[in-house]
Amino acid sequence: MDKSLCFYFQVHQPDRLRLYRFFDIGNDSQYFDEFANKTILKRVAERCYLPMNSLMLELIDKYKGEFKIAYSISGVALEQFEKYAPEVLESFKKLAATKCVEFLAETYSHSLASLASEKEFKAQVKAHAAAIKKHFGVTPKAFRNTELIYSDQIGAQVADMGYNVMLTEGAKHILGWKSPNYLYTNAINPKMKLLLKNFNLSDDIAFRFSDRSNPNWPLTSDKYAQWLNEACVNDEVINLFMDYETFGEHQRHSTGIFEFMRALPGAVLENTNLKFRTPSEVAQKHQPVAPLHVPFAISWADEERDTSAWIGNELQNEAFHKLYSMEKQVMATKDEALISDYRKLQESDHFYYMCTKFFSDGAVHKYFNPYDTPYEAFINYMNAFSDFQLRVDKATAAKKRKSSK
Repeated sequence: MDKSLCFYFQVHQPDRLRLYRFFDIGNDSQYFDEFANKTILKRVAERCYLPMNSLMLELIDKYKGEFKIAYSISGVALEQFEKYAPEVLESFKKLAATKCVEFLAETYSHSLASLASEKEFKAQVKAHAAAIKKHFGVTPKAFRNTELIYSDQIGAQVADMGYNVMLTEGAKHILGWKSPNYLYTNAINPKMKLLLKNFNLSDDIAFRFSDRSNPNWPLTSDKYAQWLNEACVNDEVINLFMDYETFGEHQRHSTGIFEFMRALPGAVLENTNLKFRTPSEVAQKHQPVAPLHVPFAISWADEERDTSAWIGNELQNEAFHKLYSMEKQVMATKDEALISDYRKLQESDHFYYMCTKFFSDGAVHKYFNPYDTPYEAFINYMNAFSDFQLRVDKATAAKKRKSSK
């Protein structure tokens, strides 16, 4: 039986907060740095999205449908594409038209709602599915949660929404002796099939590709295809999950990352018995081997592969709990501007910037952090959140006055 190789790319750009001072509270409700959002998106579009989408289209055409990939594009990234880089959105639409690309469902705001509120979680997933349908003409069938966050309970909730395929991390502390290179099922609802990231092979591209201290440098497509072949001698599926910005942004064009990717499909198809498949196709092709028990949430972040990158310290937890404690009040206002800001404030990036980890994980956090310290990130966020609270309280009071008349 032929084996499966599944490439999935995460595409996300956050709504970055501007420098929001204490004296802005109650006086200025513009929280987001649109100049930074536009500037960074334009840069990443030029380095990654446009050249990589062009390459993916070239490879799909060259291999006449044998090369297939999957994307999860956050709703807030789609909004930024519409505003600042419509040419990127058009390039994704061209990929959608090939029928060799699967677009996955996720939370609209790339949020941590699955850890706080089932109602908000489901509302965001529904809004995201509608956005994917609007832009690409397809209804998502497979699901990936923000940062591959998953637990038995979250998987069961996603199954209740009608999805039967979900992507998550092949975390060692969950798998134990088991291999990530098989299909598994949710421990609560066996109809939910799980694809697990092979983090070693994924990280060879995403993190180690340009590391000249790595004894395996330089990584060639033939060498990598050999590794893939060796990894699935006794297994069935290899899932390579990574940020799309790996190509051109994190690993610059000068490293040879684009040439590597251009040559990889040919090396795989000619020298292995692996076939490129989308997540939904993998779930149809292979039978699950066992349920996977995940009582506590896992993710693809850091050494721990848990949620501590976002809610692992007192700063993060205070911001997180205060934000989600306002859900009912915000939704009761039915004010679209407030709800939009509420969801932008939920983006996981804001909490990631507050992380206080050090050593190997700390270096990764620092690379992605626009703030000098986690404490600056916390103060800036809470200043903006304080103004948001005032606006919500004002809208609530106005609604009460109106209903009492």
